[in-house]
Amino acid sequence: MKAVIMAGGKGTRIASVACDIPKPMIRICGKPILQWEIECLARNKITDITLVIGHLGHFIRDYFADGAAFGVQIDYYEETEPLGTAGALYRLPGLLDSGAGDFLLLNGDTVFDIDFARFIAFHREHGALASLMTHPNSHPYDSALIETEILPPEMEGDMPRDSHRVVRWLNKEDERLWYHNRVNAGIQIVSPVLLAQAAAALPPEKRGGKLDLDRDILKPAVAGGGIYAYDSSEYVKDMGTPERYRQVEADIGAGLVSARNLSCPQKAFFLDRDGTINRSAGFLKNIDDMELLPGAAEAVRRINGSGYLAVVVTNQPQIARGELDFPQLRQIHDKMETLLGRKGAFLDAVYFCPHHPDAGFPGERIAYKRACSCRKPETGLFRRAAADFCIDLASSFMIGDSWRDEEAGRNAGCRESVRLGEGESLLDAVTRLLG
Repeated sequence: MKAVIMAGGKGTRIASVACDIPKPMIRICGKPILQWEIECLARNKITDITLVIGHLGHFIRDYFADGAAFGVQIDYYEETEPLGTAGALYRLPGLLDSGAGDFLLLNGDTVFDIDFARFIAFHREHGALASLMTHPNSHPYDSALIETEILPPEMEGDMPRDSHRVVRWLNKEDERLWYHNRVNAGIQIVSPVLLAQAAAALPPEKRGGKLDLDRDILKPAVAGGGIYAYDSSEYVKDMGTPERYRQVEADIGAGLVSARNLSCPQKAFFLDRDGTINRSAGFLKNIDDMELLPGAAEAVRRINGSGYLAVVVTNQPQIARGELDFPQLRQIHDKMETLLGRKGAFLDAVYFCPHHPDAGFPGERIAYKRACSCRKPETGLFRRAAADFCIDLASSFMIGDSWRDEEAGRNAGCRESVRLGEGESLLDAVTRLLG
């Protein structure tokens, strides 16, 4: 697959780090940001690369030349006028020709380490016009958010499925209340068919000129149903500010960047929800009762910075008991993620069991009244997370507030399974386990 890297940014916000070279040439841990990207692509056998350059682009040409020294083949397109994040795509030779293949589109100011084979397989499996790599981040309140379609259960007893088809794109200025922390990472696979469709829909004054990839191409295409979100826990961080630059340097030095590649075994903190992250309100049924416990956000934030994934595994028998439906549960989880995000913390995934084995509740849903393999202390939620994120359960921890949580972690083979004691908080447990 061909890769196109937009490497023409001026880097106004990071000028205090370096202002006399293009932003993608800023060195981090001894190498230009762009070199980190190209080396990752080469490891994934993606070697046909076009660099779109502009401001001070000769620095990039002089350093990378034809790419042979880096195990790739590089050609260049130099903007003579600013074309935004997508305008140049309509001017690249061959990119929109009949028979041209889908291509990987990247920003040149991002440090990442990704198993691209998984991403490409996802794109092809869904027959997408564009696949967006998405992830949670520590500042969702000022990021564009991606919502995907949740399908109803296919058969009695099943949980709803996320089709990964994008149904809503919220820009920073769009109204929002409670939301799932899913952010566009700025890495996507794009079909030339999508670009052709987008060009036909553009107003005449925008054709052939400066275009914004998100606002002019991707967001308007959501209604057509061909845009999909590929959720990944892999390391992706842009170098937009000096603070992020320093954080990435620290993360590379600590080995966190390469370790998050999903070709490598991951480790996780599995967390119960009620009584561990949020105040226990019995069987929580009202979104107004979702309130974080003191220290919970800091605990999750410490997990985020530790190299472990933060994964919630929670029994939600209210579904089977008829006291809560799936959309209401999703809103409760969205509120939890929003509250965590406001304090710079995020969850990599949330898994829940909707079943309950006992009958006799008014309004109960018979289809969900059964014994299952996912209700803690059973281990189905752990096994599902392990498959999705390549998690090594033996290197992972479980923290909860009940015997079911403690036993579930042990049954799953976790390194340690902790039941919070009287007066003990999630922060106390995380601090102890991280040493």
